[in-house]
Amino acid sequence: MLKITHNAGFFSCCSVRLDRIIAHYNKHKALPEAVDSSEQFQLYKPATNSGDLTTAYFAEQTGLQSPEYTSKILFKQEYQFWNYKKIQFQKIRPFVEIYFRPSAEILQLVQELRNSVPTNQPICVLFHRGNDKATETALCPYEAYIKKAKQVQRENPAVTFFLQSDETEFLETMTNAFPNSFYFRDRIRHIPKASTSVDLVFREGNFEASKQYLAITIFMASCAHIIFGSGNCSLWILLYRGNSDGVHQFLDGRWMV
Repeated sequence: MLKITHNAGFFSCCSVRLDRIIAHYNKHKALPEAVDSSEQFQLYKPATNSGDLTTAYFAEQTGLQSPEYTSKILFKQEYQFWNYKKIQFQKIRPFVEIYFRPSAEILQLVQELRNSVPTNQPICVLFHRGNDKATETALCPYEAYIKKAKQVQRENPAVTFFLQSDETEFLETMTNAFPNSFYFRDRIRHIPKASTSVDLVFREGNFEASKQYLAITIFMASCAHIIFGSGNCSLWILLYRGNSDGVHQFLDGRWMV
């Protein structure tokens, strides 16, 4: 039994969970017999659920078949602030598919999102995790997003922009800068710039909101182009994507190459 107790934001919990599972595999060359995350995701638990909340997000693990790698797999939770192009996506992907495969409910939400998209043109994601994330890393300035997005637009004139952020000002600024943009207005939560998070401000709605956000993350992973800053949310867009193709990552004051 592998027991994980780390608690923080939703994708921070996911990153630490994946980190511990891969560390177990590197040590034992086998998957853990079971993974207990009952003490994780506390911020998202409804009053009626005191157990392992991962079953609300991820499919049941049945017929587990352990990957067969002879060399060490490199993954740490701290990779949220790493150049994503250096991540071993091919080696990590089996662990994501086993332990983080979306549940039927999440897949249904993803399908609803795709059905509501107002275009059949290629989509470029403009994703900004703001607010209290500024206490962990230098955030990408709005102007840098606009400049990079216009570069993508010049190279792909038919592109439509999808906006996702927890900062109201970001959504307003990008909507004005790119009239051909959209976001899922009824499925996200955002606040004016602050040193807190939407999870703390709207705590009572965290369970349902976290399911919507996981679905949006999977939706973003499938888009043609992605422009974003660095952090656990961005990292999980790419872990579901399985590669860093078409991605522009802002880290430590510059765009990664």
